Amino acid sequence: MNKKISVAHSPDADDIFMYMAIKFGWVGNAYEYENTALDIQTLNELALENIYDVSAISFALYPLISSEYALLKTAVSFGEGYGPKLIKKKDKKLKPNFKVALSGAHTTNALIFRIKYPQARIVYKNFLEIEKAVLEDEVDAGVLIHESILEFDSSLCVEAELWDIWQELAKDDLPLPLGGMALRRSLPLNDAIAVEKDLIKAVEVADHNRKILASMLLERNLIRVDAQKLDVYLNLYANKNSINMNDKQYNAIDKLFELGFNHGFYEKLIKSKDYLIPSEYEEFRNS
Repeated sequence: MNKKISVAHSPDADDIFMYMAIKFGWVGNAYEYENTALDIQTLNELALENIYDVSAISFALYPLISSEYALLKTAVSFGEGYGPKLIKKKDKKLKPNFKVALSGAHTTNALIFRIKYPQARIVYKNFLEIEKAVLEDEVDAGVLIHESILEFDSSLCVEAELWDIWQELAKDDLPLPLGGMALRRSLPLNDAIAVEKDLIKAVEVADHNRKILASMLLERNLIRVDAQKLDVYLNLYANKNSINMNDKQYNAIDKLFELGFNHGFYEKLIKSKDYLIPSEYEEFRNS
């Protein structure tokens, strides 16, 4: 019997798209992958409890779980000229202590928001409830993430793009690190290397078979958007740059960690490449 590996990801179009090559049996046969779909803040909270073998996380969470989880090189989502949006009603003027709805305390957008707006009063909600909270005046503003950024009520407007805030804070031309994957360190190293290779292959296969896989997701009602929005969303967050991280992406993650450390969100400063799975072990062993 194949070893079981638990994989947790969000129900959002990009995560589902990047995982489903495994679910459909196109990739990997050495392990029995069991997947669970949960919203990103729940995934972050469960990662703090060391629940799943592999989990999607917000990059901003990683320094808090680095002793228990390795950072994976694949299935990543970065913003490049785009990202979460701070929205409000068009006639609303925001005071320094405005009340805002965010999608979770450990999300990347929350970290960037808290650095930029230290006086704001924050409430945390499931990201699907944030637009409604703004429309009903429960909050003055809200940060939209995932597919919510593609379309929202016409009475609302964008107060600020998190991408612009990121560029201001990072002071460099770096992509915005949003979501990644982490693997539990208690897995034997051989398994960790093999699982990461399966996930890399799954994202690569998904990207190379984009139209086929997108059609399958739509036919099975596995996603919340229509075909047109799915195509736009996947181009943003599940693309060739999601397959295997490059140096610019690592530098962006390190900048995020540096900002968090400098503003007191982390106890120590870490570098992303120091926390990857040492895949060179396999090459050394086989040499």
